[in-house]
Amino acid sequence: MTHAPQIKIPATYLRGGTSKGVFFRLQDLPAGCQQPGAARDKLFMRVIGSPDPYAAHIDGMGGATSSTSKCVILSKSSVPDHDVDYLYGQVSIDKPFVDWSGNCGNLSTAAGAFAIHAGLVDAARLPQNGVAVVRIWQANIQKTIIAHVPVTNGQVQETGDFELDGVTFPAAEIVLEFIDPSDDGDEGGSMFPTGNLVDDLAVPESVVKGGTLKATMITAGIPTVFVNAADIGYTGTELREQINTDPEALKRFEAIRVAGALRMGLIKTPEEALQRQHTPKIAFVAPPVDHVSSSGKTVKAADIDLLVRALSMGKLHHAMMGTAAVAIGTAAAIPGTLVNLAAGGGARTAVRFGHPSGTLRVGAEAAQVKGEWTVKKAIMSRSARVLMEGWVRVPGDVF
Repeated sequence: MTHAPQIKIPATYLRGGTSKGVFFRLQDLPAGCQQPGAARDKLFMRVIGSPDPYAAHIDGMGGATSSTSKCVILSKSSVPDHDVDYLYGQVSIDKPFVDWSGNCGNLSTAAGAFAIHAGLVDAARLPQNGVAVVRIWQANIQKTIIAHVPVTNGQVQETGDFELDGVTFPAAEIVLEFIDPSDDGDEGGSMFPTGNLVDDLAVPESVVKGGTLKATMITAGIPTVFVNAADIGYTGTELREQINTDPEALKRFEAIRVAGALRMGLIKTPEEALQRQHTPKIAFVAPPVDHVSSSGKTVKAADIDLLVRALSMGKLHHAMMGTAAVAIGTAAAIPGTLVNLAAGGGARTAVRFGHPSGTLRVGAEAAQVKGEWTVKKAIMSRSARVLMEGWVRVPGDVF
């Protein structure tokens, strides 16, 4: 019996924000995986260790959560006035597919740092000491992200005193600007695909009595469906164990997600949602109250504007997805959305919200242009750090 030897591929394992992923330069991938398709998907699934019926990722680099089952490809940019193209794949844990339908805002931070580490940014644009401006083309959603990466002695500065709730140790602050985050492409046209700030969303009776749920559906950063926590029996202070150990609750959230995806025009049939687990995100909001975060730290109502909990890949996220934070900041800036109302209503250019691991501030400036809401930029701070670099190995017959 013959056995295929393992092959090794240059790779870097990075934390970005509250996520981790395996990063590759496009040129380092096997030739058959340098183009989109089945070979690339099979490679990434094997790198992560999916599909895994044990939901443990023992035989791969993944961590069996939506925050740690990620692969990224970077290359010199094909778009004028950009440094790198950044392509993100969300690897399903228990099913054989990779979702390419959206971005990871947390790993966008690491993309800026990795672009410098990997020699993909023109050296002439990098300061010896200061802040490097890395212009990223987010290829999944065709958007520009600007990463402001600190540089010391010509190298990315990774250590520092910037603290990010959901990350154990402090690091160097990286400021991200998401340029024109509201979608104007082919995913629905408007920032509000239904044309409304708040909709009556038809959902199964198992979700809510009467089968109708108030919802704000927005495409900014990532398509997101916001509902009121109180409308579905929650307070907005829940930690992930309370949701993720309740199979019936997860079924109800998935039903809301499918209903929202249909209403937003992201899918045409409910069955299509099985192959689009990464988007849309589901989040529930509530006015601020004193509560305790997952680390045991007390968060005072006076220190936040609202509470938000969000689900990713069918589970409550331990902190907050970066792209969902963009959606939160954008929706909070627009008077009348459920997010804005939970924060107290009125005009605002920034919001600090409570999530399971603590708090996060995100800024966004919204304006109406010819009756349509637009947001030119959303800003937030994250951090990133290289955890390991070298080669990742996979069996040679994987693809």
